[in-house]
Amino acid sequence: MKHLLYIVFLLVVCIVHGQHQDKVNFIKGKISLGIHPKNKSIQGSVNYSFTALEKVDSVFLDAKNMTFLSVLLNNKKVKFKADDQRLILYKKLKKNKTYTLDLNYKVQPKQAVYFIGWDSNLPNKQVWTQGQGKYTSHWLPSFDDMTEKVVFDMEIRFDKDYKAIANGELQDTLTVDGIKTWRYSMDKPMSSYLLAFAIGDYEKKELFTATKVPVELYYYPQDSALVAPTYKYTQEIFDFFEKEIGVPYPWGNYKQIPVRDFLYAGMENTSATIFSDAYMIDSIAFNDRNFVNINAHEMAHQWFGNLVTQESSESHWLHEGFATYYALLAEKEIFGAEYYYWKLYESAKQLAELSAKGQGESLLDPTASSLTFYEKGAWALHIIRENIGETAFKEGVNQYLRKNSFKNTNIEAFLAEMALVSGKDLSLFKEQWLQEKIFPFSVAKGSLKKGSESLLELFNLEQELITSQVNRSIAIQKYWNKTAVPQFKSHLVKTYYKSLPQELIKEIFDSNDIVLRQAIAIAAPEVPVGLKDEFESLLEDHSYITIEHVLYKLWINFPQDRSDYLLRTKEVVGLPSKNVRILWLTLALLTKDFEPHNKAVYFKELSGYTAPEFGMEVRQNAFQLLWDTIGFSDNNLLDLINASQHHSWQFKKFSQTMLKELMGHKEYRKRIIGLSEKLNEAEKRYIKNNLGAE
Repeated sequence: MKHLLYIVFLLVVCIVHGQHQDKVNFIKGKISLGIHPKNKSIQGSVNYSFTALEKVDSVFLDAKNMTFLSVLLNNKKVKFKADDQRLILYKKLKKNKTYTLDLNYKVQPKQAVYFIGWDSNLPNKQVWTQGQGKYTSHWLPSFDDMTEKVVFDMEIRFDKDYKAIANGELQDTLTVDGIKTWRYSMDKPMSSYLLAFAIGDYEKKELFTATKVPVELYYYPQDSALVAPTYKYTQEIFDFFEKEIGVPYPWGNYKQIPVRDFLYAGMENTSATIFSDAYMIDSIAFNDRNFVNINAHEMAHQWFGNLVTQESSESHWLHEGFATYYALLAEKEIFGAEYYYWKLYESAKQLAELSAKGQGESLLDPTASSLTFYEKGAWALHIIRENIGETAFKEGVNQYLRKNSFKNTNIEAFLAEMALVSGKDLSLFKEQWLQEKIFPFSVAKGSLKKGSESLLELFNLEQELITSQVNRSIAIQKYWNKTAVPQFKSHLVKTYYKSLPQELIKEIFDSNDIVLRQAIAIAAPEVPVGLKDEFESLLEDHSYITIEHVLYKLWINFPQDRSDYLLRTKEVVGLPSKNVRILWLTLALLTKDFEPHNKAVYFKELSGYTAPEFGMEVRQNAFQLLWDTIGFSDNNLLDLINASQHHSWQFKKFSQTMLKELMGHKEYRKRIIGLSEKLNEAEKRYIKNNLGAE
């Protein structure tokens, strides 16, 4: 009998798992969370109100590996089943009746919540979430299906010495016995994957947009000097979007929070973007790698993805393509039209190369790559805007957003709106830009020629170099003076450096143009003796990438002057990845006659950068340069094994690949196996199962 009942139960579970739950509508969710970083756990409760649209016998929520302490429906116990994926309620519900569901639970999330620094004495201890692609249901009984939109309130309990930031508006706080409670509320519905919180040691700068929307810019207390360059143009981007899109910002307030070792560049959680603190930069780093594009991309998502959400992954273009395109429009507003068209050109080249390899992808393919969704998606919007005209495009986007606000939709609905306002047949556009796998580079090239005079000149130069017998240097010199656009000249330097006349190279040095001087620092394979002084002047440029490249090349080409180069750059740290400092330490250790009394100090510093207390970009730089030059200490090996279990898949993959290579060297293999007693269980298991160590 028990066996038969079990079979019946499995059938019920399969049926529940297979439905889209379109017969119930969840309306409001009131969340309360106690965060416990020491054991990486959450004790929470959530009160849902929902309506049964039809008679149903069961309701489910996505809930990964949770223990439920109580489950109440309309304040009464209800029969339920919780497995490692879902909570299933068994109760006959009446049509059009509204119910309340109270859940108390505890969970140790396997993903989607990241506890940074709590198992050691690391600085900048944090807790933060990432829902998209990871599922909020790892820490909250919720809805992996993004078509279920709910108005969420959230309260968080944590140590009063930290700040907790979440979606919505902060209503109030309360501190009792050292534990502080932050209460956030929202008044509009959203998908569960956009729920988020971040906890850490933060200060904030507040500004107000042209329409009086409060914007909170968070930063670590020690990074106050980085606020202005990092968040530069934030207000301009926000004001531009409201004007360009024509739909007011829908979420009341907006927050941006940097976190350590984030999985991506940024994530557009509703009203609360979380981004990698590797983008917290100073005014010099702004010239190399700034936050402007990421800032604009995540902000654009507040309309495209958050306000109007895809019905299914086949319509993912409505999120990433739109956010990428509108970020480009914001950069066009800030940096000019030529900047915009050159960004399009760079992505067009990448997409064309992908097509040439037979790896082109349709924008309707739910498994397509980020390059397709983001860059080809932006191109598709650029083309449709050209085809139907700017006025119709803006009107169509405006109507599309207003008709579908706080709802889910699909690509067909967007195209229908654009066809309606423009009166044009968009079937060819859909076939060529959305359905077709091959990127139509010739069409893209035609658009670039019309929009950018400097790109027209580039294409003319490329044609002349192919078809004409004219000397390459003469042709480049002729086109060089046809436009002053820095992207054009930088491209010529990087592509045709070996063909540049020396007098032209000297002219670039004399121009003091940071972009062009950086292009030379990157493109030059070596430093000619006749240009030694000019290349040395690059060590003073306001570009950490320039300094990194030219320091190494000067060190290689002029051994007699190595100590001088090191002294001139001794105080330069560089980007958040410490690109210049880590290179400098390596070169200082390799330069025999440079400060021999400090060698041990320099090795200790360089070797120390592989430790978990540093961000993953710093650690990766240190691992790579140590492996390429000096080799690893036992502590470095332990740090590498630790990194092989990192939560960031990119850094984890890098570390695991390097470990595998080290295990191929007899001496390193012996040392790694000898360190096994110092490893935790997960590290031991990885070494044994994946690297063949006993």
